[in-house]
Amino acid sequence: MDNDAIQDLFSGLGPVTIKRMFGGKGIYFEGTIIALEVSDEILLKADKISAPEFEAANCRQWTYAREGRKPVGMPYWSVPADAFDDPDIMTEWAKRAYEASLRVAR
Repeated sequence: MDNDAIQDLFSGLGPVTIKRMFGGKGIYFEGTIIALEVSDEILLKADKISAPEFEAANCRQWTYAREGRKPVGMPYWSVPADAFDDPDIMTEWAKRAYEASLRVAR
């Protein structure tokens, strides 16, 4: 996903900063990471409070595995399908990701 498309996707939240990282991109709002772009997929930040909401929306948790090791669940989840078609829904999920990032940073 190119940077303009990412900016557009998060426009309801406000301006985001995009930085290259790990062969993907980190997406930041007000200096706090809220999402990743990995292999053309947006993954939103979650924590123990918001993860159940992502799970209830049939989102998939991102897992990472080093060669020869079991996959480990990371604190990033796929975007609910309906959020791509509705900017208001996307904004709500982006706010959840931002709130999770703020809670984790404390």
